[in-house]
Amino acid sequence: MQPLTILYQDEHLVAVHKPSGLLVHRSALARGETEFLLQRLRDQLAKRVYPVHRLDRPTSGVMVFGLSSEAAALLSEGFSERQVEKRYLAVVRGKAPEQERLDYPLREEDGTRPKAEMPAMPAMTDIRRLDSVELPVQVDRYPVARYSLVEARPLTGRRHQIRRHLSRRGYPIIGDAKHGKSVHNRFFAEQLAAPRLLLAATYLAFDHPLLGKRIQLSCAVDETMKNLFEQFGWQGHLPLDSVRTPPIATPSALQAL
Repeated sequence: MQPLTILYQDEHLVAVHKPSGLLVHRSALARGETEFLLQRLRDQLAKRVYPVHRLDRPTSGVMVFGLSSEAAALLSEGFSERQVEKRYLAVVRGKAPEQERLDYPLREEDGTRPKAEMPAMPAMTDIRRLDSVELPVQVDRYPVARYSLVEARPLTGRRHQIRRHLSRRGYPIIGDAKHGKSVHNRFFAEQLAAPRLLLAATYLAFDHPLLGKRIQLSCAVDETMKNLFEQFGWQGHLPLDSVRTPPIATPSALQAL
């Protein structure tokens, strides 16, 4: 088993690249699973780690864990108060809008009661089309198939928010079994060697709660998405693993700008 890619680590927290298909931790919704990111990371570092936020099982990309319960609690506070900047890359069906804010309330999907009984919560996602491709193949009723590379920035943190928002807008993410379209998912799986959800968390930025600096993490996509980008001529949009730690801007510093 390949070790997890560590993107950043200090005495308080660690950031890793979560592979697609790996659950973050044990869940009542997946009782038969035996492998989890939390356990793999703990074994690799030989120390306990504490989750701070979540990524869906099929989504790959950057995740942060606290190395103490105190650090995790402080980090979680920043996430819950929307002080964290997140960016995702998604491959979607159709030619997506050049730029748009998707503002559709979403009902929670936590499995505790029917979704129809859950209150609709405000949810916003900013999307931007980075590139698109037209393939001379008939996948559904059209003689050509169009797909787009979209950057998504969730401004709220609802479950499956990006997947649900893009689907509702008419541009479902390829490989999304629940919110997508099976004929396109099959085409990518069988013809383009991309049998998974094509959604990756590629950027995360937050204020370090204990070291007084901003952490900006960029995360490369996995081989499946990398190969697809190359097939579509989207190499210029491939992110690289990188870390930047500029000082946190203070009010006085901002006034001097």
